[in-house]
Amino acid sequence: MVISAYVAVVSGGNRGIGREVCRQLADLGHTVILTARSESAAKEAAGQTQAQTRLLHHQLDVTDPVSVITLRDDMLAQFGRVDILINNAAVYLDKTARSPLRDLDPSILEATMKANLIGPLRLIQAFLPGMLDRGYGRIVNVSSDMGRMTELNPAGAYYRLSKLALNGLTRMVAADTASNNVLVNAVSPGWVRTEMGGSAATRSIEEGASGIVWAATLPDGGPSGLLFRDGKELGW
Repeated sequence: MVISAYVAVVSGGNRGIGREVCRQLADLGHTVILTARSESAAKEAAGQTQAQTRLLHHQLDVTDPVSVITLRDDMLAQFGRVDILINNAAVYLDKTARSPLRDLDPSILEATMKANLIGPLRLIQAFLPGMLDRGYGRIVNVSSDMGRMTELNPAGAYYRLSKLALNGLTRMVAADTASNNVLVNAVSPGWVRTEMGGSAATRSIEEGASGIVWAATLPDGGPSGLLFRDGKELGW
């Protein structure tokens, strides 16, 4: 197979922002691997996504270490590398808009962290070594305003805590990689009309995805360890 430009892996790519990120990256000429928890969902979404270059698919459950390693091994066998990693897959398990902290269920927090923090960490651990060896890589962690220190409150507490932790992970990985031309940033797409965001959200899926694609295609010497929306830096 001929590899077009860079090879990009997008977790949670079968719907919403993830699927649009796949489309936009593919339209830029990159080889894009759209992943989803089930093989059938990934295949269907890839087949339905209009793109100017070949869009591939692969099963990936970010909460399953074996699934992550299988993806890594298959990507290395097929392409020899992954240049761009978009950590988009996430869950929102909060059952009420606001819960007193004394009522939080640690098991729900654990499940949220498993998908929203440990999943991205596993993928970074899988693909970062190769990026460092080659001296090129772009990692984008899809975050949220809910994870910003200035926005902390009990609303959506499980999700909010997971995105706060993901922001911290972004900073830590970036501090360890910038000298190797591996740029690691977080992007808050804003309130987007997705299944999670709802129909009342103020931003389109295309708008939400464009800032992620921007961070995924930064030039050498670009920023790292920061939080952005639409290419503009946000405070943590």
